[in-house]
Amino acid sequence: MRNYAETLNLPKTDFPMKANLPEREPQILQKWQGLYRKLWERNKDKPLFVLHDGPPYANGHIHIGHALNKILKDLIVKYRLLTGYRVDFVPGWDCHGLPIEQQVEKELKGKKLSKEELGKVEFRRLCRAYAERFIKVQKEEFIRLGVLADWENPYITMDPAYQAQEVRELGRVFSRGLVIRSKKPVYWCIYDKTAEAEAEVEYYEKEDPSIYVKFPLRDQPKTYLLIWTTTPWTLPANLGVMVGEDYEYVFFKSGEETYILAKELLEAVKSLTGINGEVIRQVRGSELAGLEYFAPYGDRVNRVYPSEFVELSTGTGLVHMAPGHGREDYLVGLRYGLEPFAPVDDEGRFTQEAPEFISGKRVFDANPLIIEDLRARGLLLWEGKIRHSYPHCWRCKNPVIFRATPQWFISMSGQVDGKSFREKCIEEIEKVQWIPAYGKNRIGSMVENRPDWCISRQRFWGVPITVFYCKNCGHVVSDLEVFERIANMIETSPEGADLWFEKSPEELLPEGYTCPSCGSREFIKEEDILDVWFDSGSSHAQVLRKRGIQKADLYLEGSDQHRGWFQASLLESVASYGEAPYKAVLTHGFTVDEKGRKMSKSLGNVVSPQEVIKQYGADVLRLWVVSEDYTEDVRLGKGIIQRLVEDYKKIRNTIRFLLGNLYDFEPSEAVSYEELHHFDRWMLSYLQKLLQEVHKHYQEYAFHRVYHLVRNFCSVELSSLYLDVLKDRLYVYAPNSWERRSAQTVLYALAEALITSIAPFLSFTAEEAWEYLRKINPELPESVFMHQIPQGKEELVDEKLLKDYEYLIRLREDVMKAIEIARRDKAVNHPYEAQVFLWGEGLEIAREYEDYLKYFFTVSGVKFSEGGRYVIEGEALKGIRVGVSPAEGKKCPRCWLYYPEEEFEGEVCKRCAGVLQEV
Repeated sequence: MRNYAETLNLPKTDFPMKANLPEREPQILQKWQGLYRKLWERNKDKPLFVLHDGPPYANGHIHIGHALNKILKDLIVKYRLLTGYRVDFVPGWDCHGLPIEQQVEKELKGKKLSKEELGKVEFRRLCRAYAERFIKVQKEEFIRLGVLADWENPYITMDPAYQAQEVRELGRVFSRGLVIRSKKPVYWCIYDKTAEAEAEVEYYEKEDPSIYVKFPLRDQPKTYLLIWTTTPWTLPANLGVMVGEDYEYVFFKSGEETYILAKELLEAVKSLTGINGEVIRQVRGSELAGLEYFAPYGDRVNRVYPSEFVELSTGTGLVHMAPGHGREDYLVGLRYGLEPFAPVDDEGRFTQEAPEFISGKRVFDANPLIIEDLRARGLLLWEGKIRHSYPHCWRCKNPVIFRATPQWFISMSGQVDGKSFREKCIEEIEKVQWIPAYGKNRIGSMVENRPDWCISRQRFWGVPITVFYCKNCGHVVSDLEVFERIANMIETSPEGADLWFEKSPEELLPEGYTCPSCGSREFIKEEDILDVWFDSGSSHAQVLRKRGIQKADLYLEGSDQHRGWFQASLLESVASYGEAPYKAVLTHGFTVDEKGRKMSKSLGNVVSPQEVIKQYGADVLRLWVVSEDYTEDVRLGKGIIQRLVEDYKKIRNTIRFLLGNLYDFEPSEAVSYEELHHFDRWMLSYLQKLLQEVHKHYQEYAFHRVYHLVRNFCSVELSSLYLDVLKDRLYVYAPNSWERRSAQTVLYALAEALITSIAPFLSFTAEEAWEYLRKINPELPESVFMHQIPQGKEELVDEKLLKDYEYLIRLREDVMKAIEIARRDKAVNHPYEAQVFLWGEGLEIAREYEDYLKYFFTVSGVKFSEGGRYVIEGEALKGIRVGVSPAEGKKCPRCWLYYPEEEFEGEVCKRCAGVLQEV
């Protein structure tokens, strides 16, 4: 017998089944060199979409969180390109700040050197070299992920042009009267010896002393204000006691002593401390205001002050107040003219202003000494321990303290456009689209409750606060012209802002400059640098506004950036320009392992992007990003990767099947919509609906829904149904036949739609497949990213056909169940070997397609009558019955269907004989 396989139109393609991504992806990256610029020029007349990159810190290799973030951004960039936009995406790096200082100090330590010995300028040079090294490393790693961006022109916060713009921004904020210098309590790291911003502290569990202390009243012997504190070290700085005016307080007599505390907390205090006695008097808090008591340390007599910050959840309802070490304490102290007192130096050691027995001691080391002293003086009522959430430095992970030091602040109560700066920021938050929506409340409450922004840092590596002090009268020189002069000098100097530390005030100020207050010509430079959040918060000014872009369409970062970059950018932009720098803000969760645990070296559950790329390729990592709901924490582990590899194979093999069956097709041979086979017209209709959904989910940033849609489409509607049924028409009919060309017309539409739809996430695979599609249609552009994802067209939707096939597919499900029973009983091996019987109610639609049903079910015959050795009741379609028997007649060796003997011509069935004659 002849080998009829040679006469079939079997798939032919060089598109490999095995992806081999780790080797193939670098070749595609070579092709993509210069692609961003090419697209920028090509799309110059198209609408602009701006995604502003939040700058990662130039320190170390990228981790899986970086990969999640940059791939999400890349998805959006590429989707916008594939829908007809000119996309602006300039990558950036944050280069100043403590982590780099610490790394350089560590390297110096090995050489037995200190930064003080080196001097500021030389130390800054080493910091710059360190940052440059890791910008290069990270840039290569981001490119390897397949991220398309303006890599040739990134923004770098230590570039002279960037630093100059930052100085201009500072000048603008000064000129609007928003910057103040004040001695206020700020977070202070005693290990890194610098002030810290809200966004730079993290909360961890910490064990502290828990003590109840007696403050003796001045004119009432043996009567005490009872306070509770977990920071005994702040007692030397006590300047008052806060009371809630509307709360009820009691005088509780226990033995010879009387304690004043909140009535509501009396029972809890008695239970904890074991004191017994009786209430001898009850008063309102307002009656206690003004009482005088002897401070626990120093020869001061302090007073009781009314305060809205007193709560009755813990303690005694009377709060020890140290304006030099507490934010609320400071605000109340300010109201009553109390100058903040903080007898603690930069290293957290008590100064000579503190009691002698703790002078020179670090604050946390002083706690037990203070407790013993209070005990010895009869002022300690009770001592215990407490585990509570306490602020820690995000860099060195040590506990921070509140400490009043002279700092520069952007005042939240300053005026912007007739409103307070705080109100204006909250007003701007309302105008922004927050994705997910709860982001608005989150950042809103943070801004509503935040303190003034402390923008000064006592470090070496950063952008200087470019103001001068008059040596004679102390006047602060903050003229806009002076800021502009310094900015121009920085911009034109190869060393950038280093010149601030190299040059004298005379060289920096305009020639002959005199103090506007006293006429003096002698000035001192400010030595503090700007908070790094002011650095990155100014990025919109340098990267967007300078190029004429007023606002970014989108900012995208992790959800921790509501208190970080999103907020710093909002504050800086509103302070400088009176508006938010973004139209929309999207946040993602954090990466965790498969069990939802934080990734850490100690748990051994860290997954590095480099490892995944080396073993599986970047496209598998990209598939992970799109497969997860990024609005929550995103899980990753070996099990998840294995499942993704299987999903990847399914999508790749679907594309391979499409390409393999288009080897002899040209778009000019496409069959018109009206003339398509009804099954092909159904698929084309279905594809339009699918494309509408794909676009909807991309536009709503619901990428995981795109992934599920595409994966299920490949697995269910294509592999298990359309492509399976189509094999007969594709392989058996003559190459140029209407039946085959109709199928190929839709396969081409599917290939174009599928390859472009996956291009934002499976970028490498889409580009590789695109090269093969271009062989079929050489008129296609050189890169998939120069094309567009087709829009779902309503005129290609046949609603009746969709409804009919919805019914036919359910009928097919029941037929397949019946065939499976026959197969398990070894009556048939393949559906081709089956004869199907249909009867019962509601088969009218099926009868409309009677001639086609055997091909749709991939069986050898369908009869509308009772029959079959294996019979089932319809499950997908109630009221029908399906019977299956082995097909009668003879198997055609070419198409494998069974026909009666009289329907053969020679060795093959009449259909195949006709095809062979035509070929």
